Amino acid sequence: MKVPRSEQTMNYISTRGQVKPIAFQDAVLMGLADDGGLMIPESIPNVTDTLDAWRELPYAGLAFEVIRRFVTDIPEDDLRSLIDKTYGPDYFVNDTAAEADRDVALVVQTGDVFILELWHGPTLAFKDVALQLLGNLFEYILTRRGGKLNILGATSGDTGSAAIYGCRGRAGIDIFVMHPHGRVSPIQEHQMTSVADENVHNIAIEGSFDDCQNLMKSIAGDLDFKRKYSLGAVNSVNWARVLAQIVYYFHGAFDVRKRTGAKAIRVSVPTGNFGDVLAGWYAMKMGAPIEKLILATNENDILARFYNTGDYSLGREVIKTLSPSMDIQVASNFERYLYYRVGGDADKLREMMARFAKTGSLSVEPDRDGVVDADFIAARADTEQVLKVIGKFYQQYEYVLDPHTACGVCAAEKLREERGGLGNPPRHADDLPILCLATAHPAKFPAAIAQATGRGDLAKHPAIEAMMHKPTRCKILPNDKQAVRKYIIETLG
Repeated sequence: MKVPRSEQTMNYISTRGQVKPIAFQDAVLMGLADDGGLMIPESIPNVTDTLDAWRELPYAGLAFEVIRRFVTDIPEDDLRSLIDKTYGPDYFVNDTAAEADRDVALVVQTGDVFILELWHGPTLAFKDVALQLLGNLFEYILTRRGGKLNILGATSGDTGSAAIYGCRGRAGIDIFVMHPHGRVSPIQEHQMTSVADENVHNIAIEGSFDDCQNLMKSIAGDLDFKRKYSLGAVNSVNWARVLAQIVYYFHGAFDVRKRTGAKAIRVSVPTGNFGDVLAGWYAMKMGAPIEKLILATNENDILARFYNTGDYSLGREVIKTLSPSMDIQVASNFERYLYYRVGGDADKLREMMARFAKTGSLSVEPDRDGVVDADFIAARADTEQVLKVIGKFYQQYEYVLDPHTACGVCAAEKLREERGGLGNPPRHADDLPILCLATAHPAKFPAAIAQATGRGDLAKHPAIEAMMHKPTRCKILPNDKQAVRKYIIETLG
């Protein structure tokens, strides 16, 4: 089996500049960089010249072409097999559509907005797209290298169940997932805690998602502990997560261009930990036909405030909303973006992150026109707006949005209102189609859907109904690093 050498070898470096360049497989196992930063590719491939050849590829074929640009230490045949396995029939185990209609990233038009449905995987959330691949990568690497991997993750909702499903039952892997106790939806909690595999360990932390994330980073930052207990990561601090998500931006852009004839599109992304929208930014830099990213937040709007003002400052506390996966203040992946923003100056980046850790604030200077970054438009959607848009889309199109997707649609509406209103023909020749990322099946949030539509029978899925009858198991722990460490040690024996 040959390793592709048509492109130069791709190595990975840390945003904080204190980890020597390493290969892709090593970066996958490292997860959070050993210096506390995040691993990124040494360069971003330019694929502009290949776009015409990629437009008609099936999803798995497109994924192979995108991912192989970043992976030069896995033989081509092995990488293709991993990707084909990931997005094969087992991926659609809970998809109720006919086999011919299945797509990892299905584009649906509702009025003049296009929806990219990313919830056709086993846990009905967009996180499956990356975490099914990551689970297969972990297994591939451990099979060849030997050893064991103990994964420590934090979730605000969907990451946990997708990570558990990707790693459950795999030899050589134990997975510990922390979620904020009482702050994920009942269905999200049940999806995690009803998995009975012996290698799956759920932890409910008495605190917020940010607390869970801080615990994960703090424990992984103890290098002696990390190495002794072979800790890895499934959160989007793991580069493989972001890499897998780049693919569906190309896929969605190609589909919408084919339908509309537009040269480029805009993509609206409901945003919490910044990993999903960061994948879109990488796709843009590679040459995907995307003109702008619309960053949508809920009331936890630190990222929207940054792209509108240049100020990245914590609020008083995390606000509990109908879109719990976005109830985040400290976005882990934002550090990757900042690295590029400061011109790849790791010393400056370390100073900024140290300042943020101490004061809860950092800033960048907008340009003369007050624009922080021309690649982004940012908007906030509050609970009232989210409920309104869910109700409207059901009434007008009989299409049910989950509350996270609705945040992205609200942001798209605000953009369209500046140019004649959503649902009206574009008034300007330069108006571009908008693709909104749909991140979860609405059946995961029945209370919000019922509140928005007045109907309690819309948000259903047979896999969820069957799962809700299963017994659960979970360990409740305080927001304390030592308590989590002790639990890991005792569990692993």
